[in-house]
Amino acid sequence: MTGVAVQLRAPRYVLGEYDEDHATIPNLAERIAEFRILPKPGFWGWGNIRRTEKGVAAMAVETGTATLRAAGLDPAAVDALVLCSTRLPADTRDHGHFVQTIMTGIGLDNADFTGVTLGRCVNLLAALQVAEAMVAGGRHRRVLVITADRAEENDRVEKFALFSDGAASCLVMDARESGACAGADGEMVFEMAGCAAVHDIHRLDWSNEIDSDLSREVNERVLKPRGLTAEDVAGLCHSNIFRPIVTLKEMQAGFVPAQLYTGNIERIGHCFAADPIINLVDRAAAEPLTPGGHYLLAASVPGSRIGVLLRAVTP
Repeated sequence: MTGVAVQLRAPRYVLGEYDEDHATIPNLAERIAEFRILPKPGFWGWGNIRRTEKGVAAMAVETGTATLRAAGLDPAAVDALVLCSTRLPADTRDHGHFVQTIMTGIGLDNADFTGVTLGRCVNLLAALQVAEAMVAGGRHRRVLVITADRAEENDRVEKFALFSDGAASCLVMDARESGACAGADGEMVFEMAGCAAVHDIHRLDWSNEIDSDLSREVNERVLKPRGLTAEDVAGLCHSNIFRPIVTLKEMQAGFVPAQLYTGNIERIGHCFAADPIINLVDRAAAEPLTPGGHYLLAASVPGSRIGVLLRAVTP
């Protein structure tokens, strides 16, 4: 351990520009039949989805720019970018142009960069772990983290969620560098109090269910060393999968419904890995964060759970 205090600052997100009722999804009836889902929108939390005609890179630029603007940080001051997406260009010959488009669009002309994928809807939290290690290790001081994804139209309905297009971002930085930020009043600042990831490599296949045992183990690793339990978490910022599924799985992990933030399930659906940041931003808009309170960003996919523990800091 280096003893470096690491902060997460200025979380922001963007959504697809078209706000549409779930009933407009072209293959909704066929997918419901395929997955044998009971067609009860109110039960599952089906409401609206967000769709974009922009590319993934354009959304990444938009959210990354919003984070830097909120933090009052010049793009030239960013040391590195950690970019994550499940929708990277299929042809590796296009990867360079993809990264170039995003970095030049934001103005990151001299920043280092890397990417995180393979984790599906835990990609963002994996990227936050990478960024935290980059800063804590002393190699970088200010790291911009971005996730951006866009659904294929035929894949908006899965057995666990309705997918929307969206992107989210934040700064991960050495707390000693906070003077470089000239953020406006109300900018959200958090201490990154801990990270934990638990995997069962034998259950990574998409056909498996989310395993609450992994969630409980993440809680044990990230909360117990700090003298905390699940009850001490002021808010859980989770994925926007179907309401009864996320409620059941998180209650099995030790949380209670009051700690969850489920309103976005119906409002916007599941934005891939961006959901925890989206829900953190919207939770803070709905009710003031507790100074010194702990908030857990958490996401699960079959065979994997990642949690990032934040402590709210007064800007």
